[in-house]
Amino acid sequence: MHDSHHVDMTAHIAQKSFSRSVSQLSGGVEAPTASTTLPATFSRNASRRSSTPIMFSNSSGLVKPPPTEETLECTLDELCFGCVKKMKVTRVANTDNGLTEEEEELTINLKPGWTKGTKITFEGKGNERPGTSPADVIFVIAEKRHPLFRRDGNNLELAVEIPLVKALTGCTISINLLGGEKMSLTVDDIICPGYEKIIAGQGMPKSKENGNRGNLIVTFLVAFPTELTEEQRSDVVSILQDCC
Repeated sequence: MHDSHHVDMTAHIAQKSFSRSVSQLSGGVEAPTASTTLPATFSRNASRRSSTPIMFSNSSGLVKPPPTEETLECTLDELCFGCVKKMKVTRVANTDNGLTEEEEELTINLKPGWTKGTKITFEGKGNERPGTSPADVIFVIAEKRHPLFRRDGNNLELAVEIPLVKALTGCTISINLLGGEKMSLTVDDIICPGYEKIIAGQGMPKSKENGNRGNLIVTFLVAFPTELTEEQRSDVVSILQDCC
């Protein structure tokens, strides 16, 4: 997002863009849900003469320009647990006093389980040109990369590395969960590279199934030693020669 800046409203109106700043809060006013539309709280008097190509019109008879889409970047934690984001919008409005800049703070209530590509629409919060009604503003969710987890639908994927000795003899390890908690995981099987352990209910919330979550899929990577002494090689052969 960019800081608000002064705009010459008598020229280059067609190129006017929004200026927004985003901050996460612990609470706030309820925002529109995904892919929904809110009516504008402003009313404006505008000239009906316009050279802008007609895209569509509303019940007032004024031409409505196409919506403006903005990217709303969210962390995986925010999409898992939900949060409130504040978006400061600066736009050009056609008022009784002519073209002026208006600023407003929009509230987006991020619901647990929302996915990238989810759209939140605010009706009439965009730029307004003479002869038009205000454009809509659409925020499109983008997911930031997480250092540990990868999302696959409602599931989360986590890779952990263990030494060869633990892969052969079994182990109990501590794994991270999304949100910062830890969990103990015991594996008694012989672990081959790519071995997977599925932990039910530790994935992403299912936005359309209240209370239900996907799975956490833990994939094991096995770290092999880079060198062995002759004695160690002999011991390994002695131990494993009858195993395969």
